[in-house]
Amino acid sequence: MGDKHNHKVLVVDDDSDILELLKYNLVKEGYDVKTAEDGKKAVQLAKGFLPELILLDIMMPNQDGVETCRQLREIPEMADSHITFLTARAEEYSEVAAFDAGADDYITKPIKPRALMSRISALFRREQKSKSKSLPKVMAGGLTIDKTSYTVSMNGEQFTLPKKEFELLYFLAQNPNKVFSRDDLLQNIWGTDVYVLARTVDVHIRKVREKIGDGYITTVKGVGYKFEIR
Repeated sequence: MGDKHNHKVLVVDDDSDILELLKYNLVKEGYDVKTAEDGKKAVQLAKGFLPELILLDIMMPNQDGVETCRQLREIPEMADSHITFLTARAEEYSEVAAFDAGADDYITKPIKPRALMSRISALFRREQKSKSKSLPKVMAGGLTIDKTSYTVSMNGEQFTLPKKEFELLYFLAQNPNKVFSRDDLLQNIWGTDVYVLARTVDVHIRKVREKIGDGYITTVKGVGYKFEIR
């Protein structure tokens, strides 16, 4: 329990039994846990609690998980928070909608509590390892990408990106003019212990382009993507 550093986790689900089960297991592992039974309550709670991880269902009363995810991503203090959907919805369109709203991971129910705790522990280990490394700024093609503050500057304007969008841009910019396949990007950004569709990469690339323009990340047809400096 001592190695969990009291990481804060928010669990959002309209099923009280699931909330109770997940909270029990998370608290047992040493996490600081709060719960909400619908999306609106989750957003209000998150503003004060500022969780590092949100476990979020899709089908909920008052406000569904996808809209909740969008609203959570609009909270500036939660730019670095990790949002994982934990839902019975297994359709591809639901997964795409979740990632389009800013999700970092998508897990379909049922999942055994021990397996979920293992994934969460691995997530926080990766976060700690990343923070312990030297994280210089990447300046490329008129962009300044600063991983210490998770900010991007372009033409004098500074803004933030959702966590996975930022990490995708940062990774590509660190390796200019090198082509990466979708599988390469999934492995480097999402890791080998997280299963997401290759389509997830396309969604995140599109959203990054919407914010920085189309002139930086090039699609290499049939191969993948590259950050191009001409």
